[in-house]
Amino acid sequence: MAFMQLTEKRKLERFSMEIPAKIRVPAAGERDVYTRDVCSGGAFFRTEAPLPIGTEMEIALVLPLEKLKKLPDGCTKVMIKLTGKVLRTDPEGMGVCFREEYEIRPWPENHTMQ
Repeated sequence: MAFMQLTEKRKLERFSMEIPAKIRVPAAGERDVYTRDVCSGGAFFRTEAPLPIGTEMEIALVLPLEKLKKLPDGCTKVMIKLTGKVLRTDPEGMGVCFREEYEIRPWPENHTMQ
């Protein structure tokens, strides 16, 4: 019996991190999710209702900074704003590939995506 060796296709290191995020799709609205794992090229978002493969979305990863640095105006979080596309889904959520463009800015409490 011959055994096949599985090869990892990812080129970027992935980290198991639960990061709060907001995703927005114009036709489907905005929802709060959490990542299961993340790398610089994409993330897996936990959701009971994954979006269809190929869906384009706006993503805001919200990183708490309490232990790192205080930002002006009382901000305690920073938001990384990205866009991405659903590449795969499974019963636990969806894998999303990030586009190269991004923005990093302070995230005030009770903020919605714009």
